Amino acid sequence: MSVVAGVDLATQSTKVVVCDADTGEVLRTGQAPHPDATELEPAVWWDAFAAASEGLLDGVAAIGVAGQQHGMVCLDERGEVVRPALLWNDTRSADAATDLVAELGGPAAWARTVGSVPVASFTVTKLRWFARTEPKLADRTVSVVLPHDWLTDALRGDSAPTTDRGDASGTGYWSPTMSTYRMDIVELAFGRELAVPRVAGPAEVVGETTGGALLSAGTGDNMAAALGLGLRPGDAVVSIGTSGTVFAVAEHPVNDPSGAVAGFADATGRYLPLVCTLNAARVLSATARLLGVPLSTVDKLALDAEPGAGGLTLLPYLDGERTPNLPAARGLLAGLTRANASPANLARAAVEGMLCGLADGLDALRGHGVPVERILLIGGGSGSMAVRTIAPALFGAPVVVPEPIEYVALGAARQAAWALAGGPEPPTWPVAVHAADAEPTEEVREAYGDIRSRARDLLS
Repeated sequence: MSVVAGVDLATQSTKVVVCDADTGEVLRTGQAPHPDATELEPAVWWDAFAAASEGLLDGVAAIGVAGQQHGMVCLDERGEVVRPALLWNDTRSADAATDLVAELGGPAAWARTVGSVPVASFTVTKLRWFARTEPKLADRTVSVVLPHDWLTDALRGDSAPTTDRGDASGTGYWSPTMSTYRMDIVELAFGRELAVPRVAGPAEVVGETTGGALLSAGTGDNMAAALGLGLRPGDAVVSIGTSGTVFAVAEHPVNDPSGAVAGFADATGRYLPLVCTLNAARVLSATARLLGVPLSTVDKLALDAEPGAGGLTLLPYLDGERTPNLPAARGLLAGLTRANASPANLARAAVEGMLCGLADGLDALRGHGVPVERILLIGGGSGSMAVRTIAPALFGAPVVVPEPIEYVALGAARQAAWALAGGPEPPTWPVAVHAADAEPTEEVREAYGDIRSRARDLLS
């Protein structure tokens, strides 16, 4: 039996799974936390990987690394880190994003050029912010890599970074349609060209660790989740974690000039149109703190309330928002009366508001011809009974909940197994799912849409 490992270099922790390369059976797991931050020294990732993988890697034949998308890791001529990495959830580059969109000719020009309209999350906007705000450090920078690139390179022990088309498509300067970097955009953002990682093929072996394990190309976290879930056309994923993401595997590229849908590539040679919200599971934890109860009680309260929460509607933009692009926005609770002012209604409004934002993402995919025939609900937030009960009423398609496994790390392991075995497609690993059913509640979507539309000027 060959054994492979997958690494999820996430925002809040590093997770490692070790799997049977043929069946995908998870044999061993490990995890180590990261500080709660929007910028971080990459050395923290190495320490977390070492802690998470301790005692797990004996006999592992291949390793794949999946990482949080969009981060900016700047390196000097010796390959040393110039400044702490800016993570995807650092929104200081919001003004830089606005400027760059205008400078290239507007949202439609960006969508045509690189498949996405950049917002503060994207690497390209962080490069502009860095060049203008920290020019002395920027002057020392000769290359830029992504979080998964950096850890793969550290595991390989050299300074010849590689990436893959999936993670590269989230930078804002790599075109999924043309499968090439747009160095003119790097120069537009940073003021000069920078070295960028070579884009490896989906099943390519990019080196090996000092212990002799092969390294696959790695990918972005959402692309790895798609691999771990074995997505096929017609499937869409709603992932409720630190951020909320809605994505699907597509056979054709998607270019959305509105910027709602990011036209990413996937890790197999296909495409992964994606909608991302900044506010997902933390909406529920914030509601628990506000009510002074544990998360499990928020579940019970939400399910005790009627659909529509007695007329309460929450726009959950607690940390600003990426979709819609309102980085300076704050949350808004509408429709509050003495009659509906109860903990149960507030809990229900929080769950419904978070899910309505994700349902808008599903509608955006449908609007670009991406079929949504089955929805897979994953992420930490999918463990909420209220989420599993209410989501099918709002999403407009059958919902299934896969067995709770670390699907990003599992997808990285599946890519490692693919690199180990070769071949045109990754190995087939079964995924167990459970159906979730509920009667549709269109009136909740309509109330949310009305409040969102009327509040946009207030929240901008």
